[in-house]
Amino acid sequence: MMDKLNVKDYMEGVGRAARAASRETAKASTAAKNAALLAMAQGIRESQSQLLAANAADVAEAKANGLDAALIDRLTLTAKGVETMAQGLEQVAALADPVGEITDLKRRPTGIQVGRMRVPLGVVGIIYEARPNVTADAAALCLKSGNAAILRGGKEALRCNQAIASCVRAGLKAAGLPETAVQVIETTDRAAVGHLVAMPEYVDVIVPRGGKGLIERISQEARVPVIKHLDGNCHVYIDDDADPAKALKILENAKTQRLGTCNTAESVLVARRVAAAQLPALAKMLQDRGVEIRGCAETLALVPGAKAATEEDYSTEYLAAIISCKVVADVGEAIEHINRYSSAHTEAIVTENYTNALRFLREVDSSSVMVNASTRFADGFEYGLGAEIGISTDKFHARGPVGLEGLTSQKWIVLGDGEVRS
Repeated sequence: MMDKLNVKDYMEGVGRAARAASRETAKASTAAKNAALLAMAQGIRESQSQLLAANAADVAEAKANGLDAALIDRLTLTAKGVETMAQGLEQVAALADPVGEITDLKRRPTGIQVGRMRVPLGVVGIIYEARPNVTADAAALCLKSGNAAILRGGKEALRCNQAIASCVRAGLKAAGLPETAVQVIETTDRAAVGHLVAMPEYVDVIVPRGGKGLIERISQEARVPVIKHLDGNCHVYIDDDADPAKALKILENAKTQRLGTCNTAESVLVARRVAAAQLPALAKMLQDRGVEIRGCAETLALVPGAKAATEEDYSTEYLAAIISCKVVADVGEAIEHINRYSSAHTEAIVTENYTNALRFLREVDSSSVMVNASTRFADGFEYGLGAEIGISTDKFHARGPVGLEGLTSQKWIVLGDGEVRS
């Protein structure tokens, strides 16, 4: 294990190499980047046995250390998972390259043309927990968007992450790109994270992917901008003019398809005018699927078996078979409740009322706002981004699912023909 001084030196070396590599990836051709991604995919397929062996060793150690079943599940890599990683690299290669795109070019009265060009962010640091597939996904998205990447995976996946990193380096080399364009941190020392998030001279942005504790720590310590979301306290509002069949279908999917995702609904709001008609059926559907309902006084009167909600319940991301429920006067009170308690991730309204739908879209201050659709659609792949590096509930510079475009920014460009300012 490296001592603290060596960790600092090591991380600074990684940072310097990433900054140098970012100059090369920023100007790399689309053909070179795609060639690297396809070579990585081929290497991952050819290295399946090595990847699975490395992962098996990681899993065995994790079990011996008593890690919980959910983490073991995220850590475990199968032959199908290896193929999915390879396909993900190929899918990113097939996406349009955002780098160099010029938009909004307008001629000014002076004769100059002013527009914007999309450019890479530079060096992206990604910190994630025990999901080996993130190593390949993050490498692909950062490279295609012209960035260099420093990846720090969970210590539980160290062997597998390093095996994947070997395939990534080989793919970069095959395409004539610097192998340091994607570096996977080799130490499990927690001090490495502290250094990574405090090197603005080498790192341009940090993307944490993990639990609330990890993201809170990084947000507190970072001296580099962070693209993040802390919670996914998502809401479904059943409006006065909701179609009951749509409401039932959407809420079922939003809450029960998967309990542990950040776009799962954790709160349902029901308009008072339709509560007596619709809430009992909605509640029965949830309870039949094992979901505990914690509600307001009006909810308790309409739903046998519901428990009283506390103030804390309305702002809680359960990631479990629990949902909070509140009867509200109308769309205005629903919006007020959401903007007070939501984590600004994803909210949905179920309504046939065009005016209420537009008001909800305008006034709800979250990164994704939906009409007559499940919150589970808040995902980069579902939005047509091809893939995502994460989801941001911040307002600068990216918001919502962050794909290739979110890993770039825009600079102003001016095209002239000898014009001077008078």
